[in-house]
Amino acid sequence: MDQLQRPRRLRYDPRLRNMVRETRMNKSSLIYPLFVQEGNNITQEISAMPGQFRYSVDTLPYELERVAKAGVSSVMLFGIPEKKDELASGAWAEDGIVQKALKMAKQEFPNLYYITDVCLCEYTSHGHCGMLCGHEVDNDATLPVLAKTALSHVQAGSDMVAPSDMMDGRVSAIRTLLDKNGFSSIPILSYAVKYSSSFYGPFRTAADSAPSFGDRKSYQMDYHNKKEAIKEAQLDLEEGADLLMVKPALSYLDVIQTVEQKFDVPVAAYSVSGEYAMIKAAAQKGWIDEASIVCETAASIYRAGADILLTYYAKELAQYMAEGRLG
Repeated sequence: MDQLQRPRRLRYDPRLRNMVRETRMNKSSLIYPLFVQEGNNITQEISAMPGQFRYSVDTLPYELERVAKAGVSSVMLFGIPEKKDELASGAWAEDGIVQKALKMAKQEFPNLYYITDVCLCEYTSHGHCGMLCGHEVDNDATLPVLAKTALSHVQAGSDMVAPSDMMDGRVSAIRTLLDKNGFSSIPILSYAVKYSSSFYGPFRTAADSAPSFGDRKSYQMDYHNKKEAIKEAQLDLEEGADLLMVKPALSYLDVIQTVEQKFDVPVAAYSVSGEYAMIKAAAQKGWIDEASIVCETAASIYRAGADILLTYYAKELAQYMAEGRLG
């Protein structure tokens, strides 16, 4: 048969397949989310996220050691306070849970890179991401609280702040306050494109952050929209964001690709709790091969254009990369 073009020639040998691979991943691009709560001697498995835990500050070092040994160099911290109030005072308190965790972590594991989620939903008694005016989230009243929270994180040792609240103007408010206090070198990873998604369900159980009334559709994006993603990303860059986030990941691969092609900055994607929980549940039923699905879904996110991946499977992905299964 006279056939000059044979794409299979590049598939016969696994060494050659690796050589010509178009999408390449590295451990350094992984970020591992961690939940820290008040108390002592706590390692509490999250029922909706098998294999993920809440840690107290005294048990967190054991997990940080495992993260470091896996080859993952970056973590993102989420705090769960003991008490909540309408002003989210635990978010920016000097002795807040994230602040205490940062001080310990920076001392015990200084080589890890610490990113902190900046939002108020875990700290407000009503579970919304901002200050309330009646039953409405007051955008502008929320901005100084977010900025104050970001500053407190950086003063405690955060290497990067990641606002996830979706208030208009929050990146500018944070950037201005950080610069004013001598932290102009601290980067902002903006959750610029964060959709109102049902995939967040397990996270809200993990972080105890479900709203007590209503929903977050007035500030998180409508999942029908893609043009709006460009607008949100552009505004955040103009306000001083250094990196952009798309969240969730798997149902928004087209959005990741659009943001990556439109803007010349690093793009992160968050493979969220619902994505993790679905894979875990199917694997526990024996319906799928967990490792293979984890590798395939991660590759799809990178292939869409993500430079950075936040994932609860970060430790496993680092192992698969080391084994040559992914990378």
